[in-house]
Amino acid sequence: MSQANFGDDFKRDTVSQINQRGYPVAEVSERLGVSKHSRYVWRKKSSQPSGGDDRDTEIRRLNPRSDAAA
Repeated sequence: MSQANFGDDFKRDTVSQINQRGYPVAEVSERLGVSKHSRYVWRKKSSQPSGGDDRDTEIRRLNPRSDAAA
């Protein structure tokens, strides 16, 4: 099975069709010929902070008071 290489613009548009326009994942996946699994992976990556996936860093950024409580 060959692996298709989709560009970042294609991935962003695909994610926006689901997140912003409200289309179901299955519908977008079928229409664009992309597996549902790939769609969920792209969606997860697009929701991560741009600095990486360090959850604690993002929590501290969003809630500076959490540092004082630690």
